[in-house]
Amino acid sequence: MSRAGKVFLIVWAVLMTVIAVGLAGLEAIRFFGKSKLDSKSATVAPVLNQSTEEALSDSAGKWEDDWIRYDGKVYDYNEDITTFLIMGIDKNDEVVKEVKEVKEGTDGGQADALFLLVLNPRNESIKIIGINRNSMTDIDVYDEYGRYQTTIIGQLCTQHGFGNGMEESCEYQVKAVSNMFYQLPIHGYAAINMSAIPIINDMVGGVDVTVLEDLTKFDESLVEGQKVHLEGETAFAYVKDRDIKLFGSSDRRLERQRQYLNAFIDAAREMAKENNNAAIDILTEINDKMVTNISPDEISYLAPFLATFSFDPTDFKMISGENKKVGGYEGFYVDETDLYRTIIDVFYEKVEDVD
Repeated sequence: MSRAGKVFLIVWAVLMTVIAVGLAGLEAIRFFGKSKLDSKSATVAPVLNQSTEEALSDSAGKWEDDWIRYDGKVYDYNEDITTFLIMGIDKNDEVVKEVKEVKEGTDGGQADALFLLVLNPRNESIKIIGINRNSMTDIDVYDEYGRYQTTIIGQLCTQHGFGNGMEESCEYQVKAVSNMFYQLPIHGYAAINMSAIPIINDMVGGVDVTVLEDLTKFDESLVEGQKVHLEGETAFAYVKDRDIKLFGSSDRRLERQRQYLNAFIDAAREMAKENNNAAIDILTEINDKMVTNISPDEISYLAPFLATFSFDPTDFKMISGENKKVGGYEGFYVDETDLYRTIIDVFYEKVEDVD
């Protein structure tokens, strides 16, 4: 039985949603929150393939640095977008109930759930990009003293394992994801331990799903095709368990996570309308299970977006690719064409007056 694969994006989304009620009116705090978020990203725009000289000649000197040409059209990076990396960290929570610093090395825990949460104030939308934890990409290797050694091609989820299991590990993981997405700006992160799932699930009253695959080896109520109201450990099993003996099981789990997330967000928004004090309760319950660089003033800036911006199942994107055996483990080789197209679709806008 695998203990991996958690949708901790769900936890982060509900946190900021319920906080919206209490903080949406603090305009001064929101102003400073936006400024701080913008300063946290190590990059200002993705570095996509483009020929500036050709574009410049084609557009009569109008070309801007963050424009790119794709499929015969010109696109501009949307600088108003705010992007967050949400990580679910593989820890044995029967033993480890809270986030604690560990020694340098490879004990920081793998990031078995990876999602980009994208807020676009121009069209008032939320988009989520699910990233396969087995994606093969550049991984920086550090020794037990935290000294950089080399960069290898490995599973994306392993990058968090280097570092101290706290902010350092999160920063390593943010860098790896940003580089994989052509140096995409990432403005903040949240890494949450698996033990938070049943707590948050039950605080919104549980979630209804139709079970997508047979999971009775993990929970006897999870029969394929059965409509189930997920509570407690059953919700935990549904979003995190997979049979590692089955090839491609990580993909099927990610599909379950997407299904669960869509239902969960609806329940979370209803909870926020009915319980103005829910934020305090949630923060108290999971405070010791999360590492984040998002401050209260930044949350106050973001909370109204999560409460009011549009989100539907089509706004959950997943990058296509191919699973292959790599030695004794599974590697997911991202379809670079689909990745490139997704970046343009989510983070760019068409420039209408340039041919």
